[in-house]
Amino acid sequence: MLSELRIENLALIESLHLDFDREDGTGLIVMTGETGAGKSIMMRALGLLAGGRASADWIRAGMETCTVEAVFVLRPENSRLRRQLAEYGSGDDDTVIIRRMITATGRSRLHINGSPVTTRQAAELTEDLLSIASQHDHQKLLQPQLHLDFLDTLGDLWPLRGEFTATYDRWQRCRAELDQLRRQEQDKERRKDFLQYQVDEIRGAAPVEGEDEQLAVEKKRLKSADALIRLSQESYALLTTTLIDGLTQIRRNMEQVVALDPQAAKLAEDLSGYSFLAEDYAVDLRHYRDALESNPLRLERVGERLDVLQGLKRKYGETLAEVLRFAAAAEQELEQLEGMEARGRELEQRTQALESEACALAARLSARRRQAAVEMERAMTAELTSLAFRQAGFAVIWQEVEPVPANLRAGGWDRIEFFFSANPGEPARPLARVASGGELSRLMLALKCLLARRDMVDTVIFDEVDAGIGGEAAEAVARKIRELATHHQVFCITHLPQIAARGHLHFQVAKEVVEGRTLSKVLPLSRPQRVRELARMLAGESVSGHTEAWAEELLTKGETAA
Repeated sequence: MLSELRIENLALIESLHLDFDREDGTGLIVMTGETGAGKSIMMRALGLLAGGRASADWIRAGMETCTVEAVFVLRPENSRLRRQLAEYGSGDDDTVIIRRMITATGRSRLHINGSPVTTRQAAELTEDLLSIASQHDHQKLLQPQLHLDFLDTLGDLWPLRGEFTATYDRWQRCRAELDQLRRQEQDKERRKDFLQYQVDEIRGAAPVEGEDEQLAVEKKRLKSADALIRLSQESYALLTTTLIDGLTQIRRNMEQVVALDPQAAKLAEDLSGYSFLAEDYAVDLRHYRDALESNPLRLERVGERLDVLQGLKRKYGETLAEVLRFAAAAEQELEQLEGMEARGRELEQRTQALESEACALAARLSARRRQAAVEMERAMTAELTSLAFRQAGFAVIWQEVEPVPANLRAGGWDRIEFFFSANPGEPARPLARVASGGELSRLMLALKCLLARRDMVDTVIFDEVDAGIGGEAAEAVARKIRELATHHQVFCITHLPQIAARGHLHFQVAKEVVEGRTLSKVLPLSRPQRVRELARMLAGESVSGHTEAWAEELLTKGETAA
């Protein structure tokens, strides 16, 4: 049950705190007001808590954030929701507090009982908390492809349908893989030859990762061999004949200096180190010089090897590492091609098994749907009768489909459409072709009432589902909504005084201008205020004493309604 609703800086609402608490957790709560007063903002707020899309444009002008918060009280038997709350780290208390904040950047944060959740998680959780029916929902009845969903919901067939759909999806994936494998088999030998050629070319060249870089360095050194030999020889001669001889003489001199002045020992030691270091460098330089050679044959071979490696990179990758990975992948594909025949037999057997399983599940689902359709026709006829369709006809019409694998879809074999007749003696026809706007509203209300009795949702919200309804039909709709409120908490945003008069709680949504800013306010109405509001709904601005008496009578009737 929705116990409290708080809104801060959402559109025209600056600050709002509503308390809907009733001892038994049921009752009809109505909201009325002029068109454009802000009733839709209430629906937007609840939609945000249910994980709906958020926008920075919804923040009240001049504010940085807006916040929506709702408090729900759980029934003891709502075990599934309690398990979900525990899984999301939101506790398992009897109270659920959902809070959402939207910032000026368009980002939003959702919390349930203080724990952050995603919009998907919020949507899943609120499925068991509230059901929202808007004035546009009846358009779904005009889409025959959705009728099967309605039937499965009323028949509690979604678990079986889910089992079938999962099997169907596996079957389709297996079929697709088998078809692809068969197409590959047709081109298998040509593909094998091509892959084998590529692997042989790469493996025959036997490239090593980084080899091309090393060879490029060697090629440069070989091309410059004569210059390298000359320069290193000159450097060696200078090092041995000039620098080392000089450093050797300095070392000997410093030995004499130290004998005369011990304080120069550190300096002598450092200079001696330089002398020995120079000798080490001379040895290294000699070895480098001796290793150099002018080798035109080796230069030619290095160039040829680089050409081979460059050719591989042009075909198979920008680097030798990529070339080697290409070869590995090609070898793996070759192995797969070699095992294609065995894989084909395995896939064919699995496809046949999944096909048989899918057909069996589809047959079970179809049989259950036939039973559910009979119950739906009976229940809908009863609901429609209570909604002033005294002799209306409602039927679930089945399209004849041969139960063979080729005709299977994600929803099974069944193709249905709702047929409807509002008048006695008239044959039932496709609902989309015969129902008016007001009739569609009542049809959707009938469906929603059936669904509400079946599911675990405590709170049902009707957003102007009375569009296009008047007279006797309006009275019937009012009775139906009041009846639903005997075992559910029902919110109804309405323009019909017949419905508003039956509310246990009545709120008025109104706009006012304060200091040059437009505000939407939601005010609980006392009984005298309800009479005046009902009079406005009956007569608009032309309220008279007669109209108020009529409103008084209407309210008294609503208060005593069952």
